[in-house]
Amino acid sequence: MLPIDAAAHSSRWRRRHPVDKAVLGLGLTVLAISLPPWPGAALVLVTALAVLLGPAGVPWRRLWLAYRVPLGFCVTGALPLLVRVGGPGGFVGLADGGAVRAGELLLRTSAASLGVLLFAFTTPMSDLLPRLVRAGVPAPVVDVALVTYRMSFLLLDSVRRIREAQAARLGHTTRAAQWRSLAGLGATAFVRAFDRASRLQAGLAGRGYDGTLRVLVPEARVSVPFTVVSIALLGALAALTFVLERPLS
Repeated sequence: MLPIDAAAHSSRWRRRHPVDKAVLGLGLTVLAISLPPWPGAALVLVTALAVLLGPAGVPWRRLWLAYRVPLGFCVTGALPLLVRVGGPGGFVGLADGGAVRAGELLLRTSAASLGVLLFAFTTPMSDLLPRLVRAGVPAPVVDVALVTYRMSFLLLDSVRRIREAQAARLGHTTRAAQWRSLAGLGATAFVRAFDRASRLQAGLAGRGYDGTLRVLVPEARVSVPFTVVSIALLGALAALTFVLERPLS
């Protein structure tokens, strides 16, 4: 199980309905995208961090391990705005206002990422995907997503076991051995994936699979007070943004 999925299963908000958490987490993401970067995205970023580390109870270390990947993409996307190519000043140079635009983009994308992580850290996929059928998503699409989700963990577990076996047999001692081990890892994981898929298909056929996977979904109801408080928080952030709005430069 991936760390973020394990955190979602042990979250304080695990028993809440996904709609409750979607209103708050995805609402923060929409605000980060739509409000002015300063101070809107900055307020969203601080609020998302406070909720994640406070009421949601996400450990800061686990949050950082998950957040550093999208944050790296955010930084990578902002860096090109610092330079320009061509023009009278030379082939490459610093862009006029590039630092401001890069800072605005970094604020906006990093805040939006935290909003998505708030939803991900509190909502297991096993609770979300079966409910999508009630929301109008075709059942076969949800079934494919469920099977893919399950198979991804089995594949990752197989890769881990293969790597441990290779390391125990000194398969990573030299560069040449590492390349051979990598090739063997890819080939073995490919074969095992097809073998598991074949066994899964045979098992479903033996159990009378009729095109729909029926799974038990934990009972949960949409909390009106939680949703109202979330909407009020989002509205307060939007109002505070327009009150405090100042140019970033």
